[in-house]
Amino acid sequence: MASSGEDTCDDSDTAPVADSAHLLGFSDEILLHILSHVPSTDLVLNVRRTCRKLAALCLDKSLTHTVLLQKDYEASEDKVKRLVKEIGRDVQQLSMAGCYWLSGTTVEHVARCRGLVRVNLSGCPLTSLRLSKVLSALPHLRSLAIDVSPGFDASQLSSECKATLSRVRELKQTLYTPSYGVVPCCTSLEKLLLYFEILDRTREGAVLSGQLMVGQSNVPHYQHLRVFYARLAPGYINQEVVRLYLAVLSDRTPENLHAFLISVPGSFAESGATRNLLESMARNVALDALQLPKSWLNGSALLQHMKFSSPFYFSFSRCALSGGHLLQRVIDGGRDLQSLAGLNLSGCAHCLAPDCLLRKAEDDIDPAILEALVAACPNLRHLNLSAAHHHSPAGPSQHLCQLLARLPHLRSLSLPVCAVADSPPRADRAPIPPTMRAVPRGFGKKVRIGVQSVPFPGPAGPQPSSVFWSLLKNVPFLDRLELIGSNFSSAMPRNEPAIRNSLPPCSRAQSVGDAEVAAIGQLAFLRHLTLAQLPSILTGSGLVSIGLQCQQLQSLSLAHLGLMGKVVYMSGLSDMLKHCKRLKDLRLEQPYFSANAQFFQALSQCSALQRLCLVSRSGTLQPEAVLAFMARCLHVVVCHLFTGESLSTCRSLQQALLRSFSGQEASQQVLLRPRSKPALLPG
Repeated sequence: MASSGEDTCDDSDTAPVADSAHLLGFSDEILLHILSHVPSTDLVLNVRRTCRKLAALCLDKSLTHTVLLQKDYEASEDKVKRLVKEIGRDVQQLSMAGCYWLSGTTVEHVARCRGLVRVNLSGCPLTSLRLSKVLSALPHLRSLAIDVSPGFDASQLSSECKATLSRVRELKQTLYTPSYGVVPCCTSLEKLLLYFEILDRTREGAVLSGQLMVGQSNVPHYQHLRVFYARLAPGYINQEVVRLYLAVLSDRTPENLHAFLISVPGSFAESGATRNLLESMARNVALDALQLPKSWLNGSALLQHMKFSSPFYFSFSRCALSGGHLLQRVIDGGRDLQSLAGLNLSGCAHCLAPDCLLRKAEDDIDPAILEALVAACPNLRHLNLSAAHHHSPAGPSQHLCQLLARLPHLRSLSLPVCAVADSPPRADRAPIPPTMRAVPRGFGKKVRIGVQSVPFPGPAGPQPSSVFWSLLKNVPFLDRLELIGSNFSSAMPRNEPAIRNSLPPCSRAQSVGDAEVAAIGQLAFLRHLTLAQLPSILTGSGLVSIGLQCQQLQSLSLAHLGLMGKVVYMSGLSDMLKHCKRLKDLRLEQPYFSANAQFFQALSQCSALQRLCLVSRSGTLQPEAVLAFMARCLHVVVCHLFTGESLSTCRSLQQALLRSFSGQEASQQVLLRPRSKPALLPG
């Protein structure tokens, strides 16, 4: 597209072109839909200057009403300033989430968008004074998202800023320091989202304490609150600070509260204040969404007393919820839950099994319980059954996959690997040891012994008779799929405590291999895929099927595929990556992984790639291959490499990358460390 201010086409451009349709010949409605997929900076600063017709369309209110700059890594300081100058008066919704490369001075230009109703400034550098200046100029603001960093001082907010905050109804606040932030000023809050990312110690080593908040004169106002959500990162200080928020909430429970969700990694002991809060909610409110720490639910009769109106989301992650409790307290003996759209039963080892004191986690599920759940919740869109052994018994229509196939509206599904195995192993046949399943033959080649060979993945590759294949056929619009080993634990979890002692895969997972992975290729609308702890991956041929057929795939996470200590799927992975033209995020967690020239050359063909994370204990990398990859993939902004390379190798690569990016935008940052510490390449 031309970037000059002159028109490069005239009305004659819309005339029919022989044997083809000219772009400008489409109706305005179609053109507006096409232009809606163009980044706002390109739309206003480039496309608008190509011709008179596009100049008018690019300023249509349907396009300038909302401006999304998050993850638009080409939105430089100058472009953002020019964009605000051109259309600032028309913008009503603006998201600059994660625009860490923009300076505080540039963020101040948001104040020119005086008609803003919603603004997201999470991840942007904002001091208390700068925030006050911006919000003072936004009298119509109703939704706000910000970070509260060390040094934040609410006393520096002006009266005009506080007047704006008093009208805000939705607030998302990410805390990096113990503080109430701007919550006390938001007296009309209806929706509060809190993200606690506070470190237990400062950079100088001082221990932080939530007691720093006790002396603050202002406390939150919750009388109009309808939605309360809190997500905590690991650490004692985050639990201490959220207790102070909840203490205010427990004094007087809002009458209109409809959603109460708290996500806590690990254990979170119940206090007197939280107990009073829960009892008050059970008496006075009817909820639509509920998520509580497992320690608050385990052994409690709370669910029996909770009232629900039209519930749309339940999360009982890692709770000691048995099948009987699920039927009696959640489904309530067959209660109609057609409004329920999301259900998280992750880590609930006994939720699909009958009540039995002697039951083991690996015992078979009771299909009747799952059948009752599916019948009561026919409109489920999001279901999480991971982190548990859900083994299906033998028999017709008894398999978990066959029952889940009755949920055609599913958009995201998370299952343990052992749950998709076709049938339990026969007692009269000893399982084949993993080491006997394949024998090396040349580079990356394997021969399967005693098992029928898997053909090259294609339309007839997956086995149509498998229950997993049938399940995926019945949920064609699945957008997100997670297939995770029931005993898998990541070496670097995001919001969970790290567990060093990993457990071996479930025995039933041994029968889930390349053919089952190839079945995922049926999901033409799949955008996010996670595969973890599949020990029977032998060649990676199923990955090729996914790459060929899942053309919408944007996020891919692979961990612990094949035998431990051996990377047997490199050839299949390389072939897969050649076809992933829309892939933006790739995460690999594989011990002894060799990030060599072959890998990075295949990865370079992912033209849309933006973020790469490689976690490999005792892994290696080739610095020259990394440099060549970064030179070819210009859209990559984050590259995390956790390998077994030496400190000197990391430093040398860091310096080389710094030199190669020395003349680029400020958003290019380089930090490289050895395996035991984070390795961040430009980002």
